[in-house]
Amino acid sequence: MLTESPRGERVDPAELELSLLSLFVGWSLAEEIQGRLASEGFGDVRFADGFIFQRLLAAGSTVGDLAEALGVTQQAASKAVADLEARGYVRREVDPGDRRARRVTLTQRGRDVVGAARRHRAAVERELEERFGSARVAAARELLAEVLAWRDTDFAVRGRRVRPPR
Repeated sequence: MLTESPRGERVDPAELELSLLSLFVGWSLAEEIQGRLASEGFGDVRFADGFIFQRLLAAGSTVGDLAEALGVTQQAASKAVADLEARGYVRREVDPGDRRARRVTLTQRGRDVVGAARRHRAAVERELEERFGSARVAAARELLAEVLAWRDTDFAVRGRRVRPPR
């Protein structure tokens, strides 16, 4: 079955490699959400910031713990935190459990962008259901979740331990 784009181009899905197709669809949807975030005043947020935000949602984290969770050096994590801090998404506070340590937490702006991203992802999903049907979207979600489980990476998604690609 040939699929037609809004520009009238035809693509045969059989000619597309599934691994690349799923990657490009993810990029395309992420780009759509980034654009929607920009329209709400979050034009400075980057896709990669989400990997840090996911680690801070519950109770924050130390820079060392962030570095370990993201698989980067402490220097790289510290630089990323300083950048997010300068943009107003995170702050460093004294850790109540260890007064020597500093805990990185989301600011109100950080919580706001996370909420906005969740709203936009839900809106995009509703739009996909309207265009392609709820059953097809559910089937796509099920297939992709099964692939994650088959690759034994579903635990990372459930536990908010997804790392940026290397």
